[in-house]
Amino acid sequence: MIADRLQAFDWRAVTEALDAGGTALLPGLLSATDCERLRALHDDADRFRSRVVMARHGFGSGEYRYFRYPLPETVAALRAAIYPRLAGLANEWQARMGGIADFPDTHDAYRARCHAAGQTRPTPLLLRYRENDYNCLHQDLYGAHCFPLQVIVQLSEPGTDFTGGELVVTEQRPRMQSRAEVLPLSRGDAAVLAVSQRPRRGRRGDHRVTMRHGVSRVRSGERMALGIIFHDAA
Repeated sequence: MIADRLQAFDWRAVTEALDAGGTALLPGLLSATDCERLRALHDDADRFRSRVVMARHGFGSGEYRYFRYPLPETVAALRAAIYPRLAGLANEWQARMGGIADFPDTHDAYRARCHAAGQTRPTPLLLRYRENDYNCLHQDLYGAHCFPLQVIVQLSEPGTDFTGGELVVTEQRPRMQSRAEVLPLSRGDAAVLAVSQRPRRGRRGDHRVTMRHGVSRVRSGERMALGIIFHDAA
């Protein structure tokens, strides 16, 4: 079960990795069966509220589909179970960047806050890339309320289902060149990453760095991924 898999992770180490570099890995978060079930949802139009063809908007090449409420059981379970494990770090980051550290303990409470502010559309999404598709560097911001961390789960097996298509994260540092990192994910692995900005400790205290993520060109096959974003959209 998802709860058991989450319990097995060293969340102190996850938090330390996020604080140090803005990313952390959760190997084997989903089983192969979980991944196949989620991939099979792609062609069930009733599960989704919208479909985005990236090339039409200059976002890259490929497509993604936003789930509608009620979310699939696995997606809802991941959102509800991971959020409280990240809320403490989210509040710490807010305080260190001079913001209001008031993210509630549960995702239901946070989602209610988003909905009260008019952000009522669900944001978890299923992404599909085929040969030569890619996703430009971006940030998943959908309104005034933004939870500073998100999760991306690899649903396809690199080297078997597809080649290329690496998850890329960049960190833009003040008065310095950007730092790029490629996150190695196998099927069922997840990456936790900063959505937009995070604090970074320096010799003179904290400063803000800007994070973006994207997907390099898929060289062959089909790559699918699940995105878990904790704030809803306006």
